[in-house]
Amino acid sequence: MKRAIFPGSFDPITLGHVDIIERGVTLFDELVIAIGVNADKKYSFSLEERKRFIEETFKNEPKIKVVTYSGLTVNFCKEIDAQFILRGLRNPADFEFEKAIAHTNRKLSEIETVFLLTSSGKSYISSSIVRDVIRNNGDYTGLVPDAVRI
Repeated sequence: MKRAIFPGSFDPITLGHVDIIERGVTLFDELVIAIGVNADKKYSFSLEERKRFIEETFKNEPKIKVVTYSGLTVNFCKEIDAQFILRGLRNPADFEFEKAIAHTNRKLSEIETVFLLTSSGKSYISSSIVRDVIRNNGDYTGLVPDAVRI
């Protein structure tokens, strides 16, 4: 079985994430959306809310599982027998950042990182932009899946 994880904080999940997940699920037998827990980070949405947003968004996709984890992503991959890490790239800066992480992960393990380019119509969307729009009472509904719309 080809199992991949798509790790992130998903604070909140955006249509950019959805784009990568919908396209990535076609490449693997199972796609585990792995919500990383970082005790040092302050989140806008609780872990339970973030998990619920994702589960609701993909409730009709049997190849997707949603879990939480802490620690190194490669260690979590080993725990669940995932051979791949799926990452989305929006721009050249994302590539440089993700490339360094992928090389480090490859040094630490046998896990391959698979990159997908975000569709052009969604490449500007990031969770930090969505949080800023929400904080300032802007209309964020075109940036997130229905499950996130408060």
